[in-house]
Amino acid sequence: MDTPRPIIILKKKGGHGGHHGGAWKVAYADFVTAMMALFIVLWLLNSSKQIQEAVGGYFKDPTGTAKKVGSNMVGSGENFTLTRDNMPKLKEQLQQAIKQMSDFERLKSHIEMTVTTEGLRIELSESAKGTFFDSGSAKVNSDGREMLITLAQELGKLPNKLSIEGHTDSTPYAPTAAYSNWELSSDRANAARRVMQTNGVRADQVTQVRGFADQHLRKSDAPLDPSNRRISLIVQYIMKNTDDDEKPAGGKEHEGKSSQPEEKPGKKE
Repeated sequence: MDTPRPIIILKKKGGHGGHHGGAWKVAYADFVTAMMALFIVLWLLNSSKQIQEAVGGYFKDPTGTAKKVGSNMVGSGENFTLTRDNMPKLKEQLQQAIKQMSDFERLKSHIEMTVTTEGLRIELSESAKGTFFDSGSAKVNSDGREMLITLAQELGKLPNKLSIEGHTDSTPYAPTAAYSNWELSSDRANAARRVMQTNGVRADQVTQVRGFADQHLRKSDAPLDPSNRRISLIVQYIMKNTDDDEKPAGGKEHEGKSSQPEEKPGKKE
């Protein structure tokens, strides 16, 4: 008896229309490139003038302009460098920040900002009873701490270097005292530095701490006037249009004594 043969069923699959090619990949790549270019243009339009000039300068001279722009700063002030041209902008910015202080109306007559050959000078002058420091002491009081913190939070955003000076009036200590106006002016400048460096100012931002005692009186015709006792903060200029690395104006680094006595008897203030 013959064995039945197996039934074989053949199924044919429908054929595709053939290979479509890679034209769609080219179109997609062009689309992505166009979107990237759009985003770059939008970013440039919303960036600062310094960045716009830096990008334009790079394409004009890729090897000669890169070292003149940019910083390792973060925050809202990273693109703002204090020069003689934009000093009023910083002055206005600091004034607006100070106006937010709780006792601004009482303290405003003791705050002065002026332009000098070194940069923007911010002077915090004392009153007869003490405004920012305890009388006769290098201890920062509550008003002084609030003021220094406010300034530190703004100045810490800048790439500019800072100098801090301490000044006193001509009222002498007792002849037997081992402490003088030289120590007091240096100690107050250093006390201001410590507060600012723990509240926004970078460790490498302060280049000078100087104590002048009564050698640079605010009112030379009234050497005992309380306003001669003051702290001066100098935001140094960064020079423009130089091929060398940018350096702030100012002299050699010099730091006064860092000791900070709380109270020293013998001085009348």
